[in-house]
Amino acid sequence: MIKNMRQMKSVSSLSERKVMDYNLGDVVRTKKQHPCGSKLWEITRIGVDFKLKCQGCGHVVMLPREKALKVITKKMNPRAI
Repeated sequence: MIKNMRQMKSVSSLSERKVMDYNLGDVVRTKKQHPCGSKLWEITRIGVDFKLKCQGCGHVVMLPREKALKVITKKMNPRAI
């Protein structure tokens, strides 16, 4: 139950937010490039944290879900890679 206007605004902003569906093995593009020069990452784990593997050098990083969703800009088409 919504008790005040602040709660109502937060509920409406969540429903308006664009949600992407990610699966294991998806290749995604990030806002900033890795020091090796690649912006493409493969998703190797999804949960509370995302585990991403750089497609340029193979380096693996784990990011909290919230941060990963902020830095991912695009889900790449496998045929375009």
